[in-house]
Amino acid sequence: MLKKARRTRKAGEEEEKVTVSEKYMLIEQTIRKFGLIHMVKFLCKKAEVSRSGYYAWLKAESMRSEREEKDWNDYELIKEIFDKKKGFAGALTIKMILENDYFVEMNHKKIRRIMRKFNLVAKVRQINPYKKMAKATQEHKTLTNLLNREFDQGEPGKVLLTDITYVYYGAAQPAYLSCVKDSSTREIVAYHLSRTLKMDLVYCTLDKLSVALGDLVHPEAMIHSDQGFHYTHPEFQKRVKKLKLTQSMSRKGNCWDNAPMES
Repeated sequence: MLKKARRTRKAGEEEEKVTVSEKYMLIEQTIRKFGLIHMVKFLCKKAEVSRSGYYAWLKAESMRSEREEKDWNDYELIKEIFDKKKGFAGALTIKMILENDYFVEMNHKKIRRIMRKFNLVAKVRQINPYKKMAKATQEHKTLTNLLNREFDQGEPGKVLLTDITYVYYGAAQPAYLSCVKDSSTREIVAYHLSRTLKMDLVYCTLDKLSVALGDLVHPEAMIHSDQGFHYTHPEFQKRVKKLKLTQSMSRKGNCWDNAPMES
């Protein structure tokens, strides 16, 4: 039986190992090639796999074929982007291009799996493109935590909390939900739903917040968020000031500073 060398969990060590699925495939190929119809039990015993598992593997052939076809379709799309970037594109970069240019949502783990499967290796290790975008615009800046977890100040409209989450629809497609919540009344004052994470998601939320508040903006009104890319963007901060709101941000990596919105 042919064997493939794979890395073990311990760095520097190697062991000869064949997966169960590969064993089933080798058994099936051997039976088909030499016509060993009545040798299934013997071959499974030699390969140290169960006969019932082998038959279950055979029955799942249609599912494997369907998965392979989906992987191939996704690979062609990823390969197109990979070639356009001349090989200088990692999984996160490809994910961003898929979302922004092709309007396709694909998990970065799936992109990495397909790239490994079809031997697409980036020429250089890519840094996180989201961080790269933030660094490219030096005006991006975080702000002080002015709220300091004083969520319920007994005055509606004084403390507004905002955040972005995601919900699934259709065939497990993600949609992004941006909300603004009044921490005193616990009411969702404004929200916007989008298929992408572009800046329009938070801009539209602010527009709807402006309509909801009208002329009744609290003189000490504050909008509090985490340190996400959207909220540190200079254009977002500019629009917040235009609404006559003071902007506050949670400390880095501290979800409790925006707990009512997070929950």
